[in-house]
Amino acid sequence: MRKSTLFIGLDEAKDSIAVAVAEPGRNGEVRDQGTIANTPEALTKLVRKLGRPRDLHFAVEAGPCGYETYRHLKSLGAECLVVAPSKMPRRPGDRIKNDRRDAATLARLHRAGELTAVWVPDRESEAMRDLTRSREDAKYAETRARQRLGSFLLRHGRRYPGRSHWTAAHLRWIREQAFPHPAQQICLEEYLKALEEACGRVARLAGQIRDLVPQWSMAPVVNALSAHRGVSLITASTTVAELGDLTRFTKARDVMGFVGLVPSLMATGQTRRSGSITKTGNAHVRRCLVEAAWGFRHPARRTAVIRKRLEGQPEAVQEIAWKAQVRLCGRYRKLTGRGKHHNKVVTAIARELLGFLWATARLVQPATVGGGQ
Repeated sequence: MRKSTLFIGLDEAKDSIAVAVAEPGRNGEVRDQGTIANTPEALTKLVRKLGRPRDLHFAVEAGPCGYETYRHLKSLGAECLVVAPSKMPRRPGDRIKNDRRDAATLARLHRAGELTAVWVPDRESEAMRDLTRSREDAKYAETRARQRLGSFLLRHGRRYPGRSHWTAAHLRWIREQAFPHPAQQICLEEYLKALEEACGRVARLAGQIRDLVPQWSMAPVVNALSAHRGVSLITASTTVAELGDLTRFTKARDVMGFVGLVPSLMATGQTRRSGSITKTGNAHVRRCLVEAAWGFRHPARRTAVIRKRLEGQPEAVQEIAWKAQVRLCGRYRKLTGRGKHHNKVVTAIARELLGFLWATARLVQPATVGGGQ
């Protein structure tokens, strides 16, 4: 390490950035550098003030401001680390928190090598991530619209006599409902209109994902993952957009832990106790995989939909997809036969499914391998 090397912590806010600088060496000074505006021009001026870009090592927490600060610093030739806030070491007795102290902590921990970096997507993958998250938001709005409409009907004793809800027959039954008071009829129509708009938004965004995936450099990986049962194109797109290159994980257990699907552990002395899953890491992927895992409650078979997804896939990908289906369908029957709660069973299936997806991703190369900047 050169004596001119500096470690800079940046605590980023909407309009400002608190800056702290740590000198090299174990006992090097950590000084407050003040606050600058959160603009590219201010960052450029800061880099010129501190010295040569190649000697500057920045650290910034991942947050709502995205990756523009990271990308701008990299374009200037400086090193930058985007830090996972949940994995930052914290002192149990430290109860004072402000921007200046946070920046100093980042600089000090970066110098000590104690920070864990997050994966930074390239602009193309970030755009697809935005699109998949937008569809997820729309799906949540659709669910809320259904809940509000269902609650309105239940309050007035309107119970659907059929078995399946939100089918064409169910919606037809809802539209046939009539209320004696005009205000209540208006409420019904408005709830129906809100539901139709939410459903339309979900359909439009899903259509855009299907249209844009073939233009994405990660399209071969997405198509390979969708060869698995329960993993639709939307689920595969969400997984790849959120996790990026799955081959950056050296073991399947690593990606399982990253998504938060592994059991928590409490071990001390001779006592060892496993608890619920950690739920750390990426919640978007975890939710998608749990939904996909429900497909394995049926016997293993290559349906027409799955056969269509397998068309054009390498033989190795098809073998892994079938191996996964046989194992996970059998695993579901075995665990439910033991009397395990179905939610725990599905979570266990989701964890193993992610391992098979990781193995599949190792067999397929993206159309263009990017560095993720």
